[in-house]
Amino acid sequence: MFRPIRRQAGFTMVEIAAVMVIGGLIYGSVLKNQELVASATAKRLANDFTTVTTAVRTYEGLYRSLPGDDRAATDHVGGAMQATTPAGSIGNARIDGAWNSLTETDESYLVWQHLRLARIVGGSTEVPAAPTEGDPYNPRNGAEGRIGVTSAPVLTSASWPAALFTCSSGVDGRLARRIDRMLDDGDTRAGDLRVICEGECSSGPGVALTLANEAGTYTLCAAI
Repeated sequence: MFRPIRRQAGFTMVEIAAVMVIGGLIYGSVLKNQELVASATAKRLANDFTTVTTAVRTYEGLYRSLPGDDRAATDHVGGAMQATTPAGSIGNARIDGAWNSLTETDESYLVWQHLRLARIVGGSTEVPAAPTEGDPYNPRNGAEGRIGVTSAPVLTSASWPAALFTCSSGVDGRLARRIDRMLDDGDTRAGDLRVICEGECSSGPGVALTLANEAGTYTLCAAI
């Protein structure tokens, strides 16, 4: 007895085309969402530089001194500590000390207490007796890296004349390039915004970020 041959059920060309269209729409949506997230993060990081510059200049305008370098900080903003390191540098119109200092008596470390006590920026005003990287006192940028201010040189391979620098670490290479295009000239080794090293450092030789080496995180500094 012969059994009838059953035809295998399959997708028609119309069904396959529909699946491909839907898949393309989903993929496009994912890429668009990723781009929106990257754009928002870059804007937050760029805004960090603008906010710090505005805060420092606001304090300077109010008290005729730079935060951290203010000889009369205890009079200007109650409860402030006066910097004692680097030795002999207080009141010289510079914010001395590494931008990412963990020395509680450094001018660059006390910048944040002075700005916060002046109610120019928010954050903890309690200066740790033995500072560590994870202290809530240490300000963070939009990528959860450190952010700080210094008058110390941040480039080791070339001169970069500026009175003050704002530096920010933990920035993804792709975002660093985007931020440079947003705020400066798009060249990470020139202009007012530069990439000084991979990872976090107090100073570095400068990095030319390209598609080939943007993996990892970097430290960016901007001249104020």
